[in-house]
Formats: sequence, C-alpha cells, structure tokens
Amino acid sequence: MWVNKKVKLFFSLILVCFLAACAEKEQLADGSKLINKHQFVFAASGEFKPFSYMNNDLTMAGFDIEVGEAIAKELGLKPVQKRIKFKGIVEGVKTGRADAAVASHTINPQRSKHVSFSTPYYYSGPQIFTRPDSPIKTVKDLAGKEVAVAKGSTYADTASNYTDKIKTYDSDITALKALSSGRHDAVITDFVTGKNAAKEGFEINGQQLINRSEQAIVLPQDNPKLLKRVNQALEQLRENGTLARISIKYFGEDITKKPE
Repeated sequence: MWVNKKVKLFFSLILVCFLAACAEKEQLADGSKLINKHQFVFAASGEFKPFSYMNNDLTMAGFDIEVGEAIAKELGLKPVQKRIKFKGIVEGVKTGRADAAVASHTINPQRSKHVSFSTPYYYSGPQIFTRPDSPIKTVKDLAGKEVAVAKGSTYADTASNYTDKIKTYDSDITALKALSSGRHDAVITDFVTGKNAAKEGFEINGQQLINRSEQAIVLPQDNPKLLKRVNQALEQLRENGTLARISIKYFGEDITKKPE
C-alpha cells in the first residue's frame, strides 16, 4: 500500500512538472511572451460558422481564422491554429494553451476578471431566432419559453433575463439546427451567425435584435506587451482595409466598423 502511494505521488509530481513546463513561455526582446518564439498560437472552436469551421483536412477556416492569420502576419509570426471547445477557450488562454483566442468573444465584466481583451475587431449583437411559424417576436414573448444557446457564450446570461427554461449546446450552429428541426422555442445567438444559417437553408427567422456587443481577441492578463502588439496589429489591419475585406468576403458587409 505504501509503495502504491509513493508511485502515485511520483507520477503526480511528474504531471505537475510537465504542466508547469507546458505553461512556460518564451519572453521576447520587447517583453511580450509566446509559447513558441516565432509563432502566434491562436485558439478558436471550429464550431461557429462562418466565424470558424472545419475543413476536410481538419484545419479551420472562417472569418476569425483569417483575422488570426492576418494578426500573425502583422506581428511577423507564423500563425498556428489551436482548436478548443468554445466553453474551454478562455480557460485555455488563461492557462497557457494558446497565446490568444480569436474566437468571437464578447467583451464583458465576468470574462475580464480572468483575461484581457484587445480593442474590438468586429461588432455584433444577440438576436432572437425562431421557426417561421412562431408567434415569438420580442424578448417579452420569451417568458416561459424554452431557449437554446451555446455553452460558454454570453447568450445564456442574455436568455436568463427573459426565461428560466434554457438549453445548452456545444455550438450556436447545433442549437440553430435543433431549432430548425422542431426543438425548443427559440435560439439566442449572434445575428450574423443566425443570418448565415438561414441563408444555408435552416428553417429559422430572425426576430428582435436585443442589443449590440463588441467582440475582441482574448489574451492572458500577465502578457500586457503582447496585448499592446495585438492592438497595434489590429489598428494597422483597420487602416489598410484588411479587416473590412475579410468581413465582406464572409458576410457581404463590413461588421468591423463601429455602428453609429
């Protein structure tokens, strides 16, 4: 029994050392830190079309992915994708699994306790989506209704303001697919995502746009120099039109411009 305990302790110490080693980052001359000196490792879910989705070769594509790659180019680094389930991305960045997340995270106070946010790289907002024959039109109609949302998103908090019947899915797309096939009464998600799903044939209609939100890059709080570099890269991408070009490619409009 004592030997078994010693063996378990030994392997536990190895695991701790391994995790500590994984969390260490290389510090560059300007004080910023990276997992690998010449790479920008950025996380996304691959579950949030058209922002991030999977190719047949298991790489990710989409608006967020191209923004992440453009940022890496501005930083003079090689872009490296890191796929993490959306609900685990913030924790993944916080614990050093990625240098940053380019994954459509809404800036909010709760997340800001754990990670830092860049300046917004696009502007969106939660919208109600229903089946075409639904009587639901506004948030007042959601009382007592079953609303589906993505795990780890801010939309669960939004939905809880109007109903206590909330169902969660791994992604916004699977929630919308469930709605389209007859489950639940509504979905609250990003208006661009819902609009794109409707274009792809989902039997859904957009209803009230609840409010506006700002989406930003997520970075660790202990890496302010990298945050500064990312913000500088985003500013350059705004000025040279790259952000607008990527947006128009995926959405047919520029969602990177702050609404009036």
